[in-house]
Amino acid sequence: MTLSFRPLHPLFAAEVGAVDLATVVAPDTLDEIRAGMHRYGVLVFRAQTLDDHTQLAFAERFDGCLHAKTGAAALGANRFGNEALVDISNVDERGDLLMADDRRRHYGLANRLWHTDASFVEPPGRYSMLSARIVPPVGGDTEFADMRAAWDALAPDMQSRLLPLQAHHSIAYSRQTLGFEFSAEEAERLRGVIQPLVRVNAVTGRRSLYLASHASRIVDWPLPEGRLLLRELMEHATQPAFVYRHQWRAGDLVIWDNLATMHRATPFADGEYRRELRRVTTLDVPRV
Repeated sequence: MTLSFRPLHPLFAAEVGAVDLATVVAPDTLDEIRAGMHRYGVLVFRAQTLDDHTQLAFAERFDGCLHAKTGAAALGANRFGNEALVDISNVDERGDLLMADDRRRHYGLANRLWHTDASFVEPPGRYSMLSARIVPPVGGDTEFADMRAAWDALAPDMQSRLLPLQAHHSIAYSRQTLGFEFSAEEAERLRGVIQPLVRVNAVTGRRSLYLASHASRIVDWPLPEGRLLLRELMEHATQPAFVYRHQWRAGDLVIWDNLATMHRATPFADGEYRRELRRVTTLDVPRV
């Protein structure tokens, strides 16, 4: 099978021609998708037949080891009984809309901050695969920012300045900026890790900024200066020229490279409409 890729943005993101990911096992086809990820960073697949089992199975075929140490796991087990299948929804175990004061809803609101999945663990997340099961009639889009293009647009002296820097990433930090409160035990489980500020794709050699709302500080820098630099880089990286906005349809599966992009959810009437998506994220470890 030869896949087609239709660009969705001048810099990155593409829609892939008809293919059923639930049944794809051919190595050549999987390699075509991987090559598309290296080129575009974000791939959109329409009209997928995935259920929870086949989504997990595809993720393992595509990139191996799955991320299961999610931030939400510190708050309690999810409704699927499998932490590798992340619940991106506004409903409870009965399928009822979460109440406005529900702790899970408050926690999920931080998805509207620019972030990369699983940057707060080691190894970090590589590919995320988000499957749309139920979408609201309006709103609830996802925006993606091309961090490779953001890097390329920096002046050479700024690039040289950033190359050796590292930042501490903590999902507790990003939630706390929105007023979310953790118990001492939860905070201990979410201490975070140190990550480089610049990543390099081992296949293409392209560099990218590695930023997120999870980035709390630059290591070995005074706190005010480090946070100011992170804020300035976030503003640079998320300017409109670097952003693709995806409007979801039920049946969509979108794959993105967390080492080359950032993303964020956009608001919708979450007290009125259901929005149910499932995300699986692989870890940045060699495939076996």
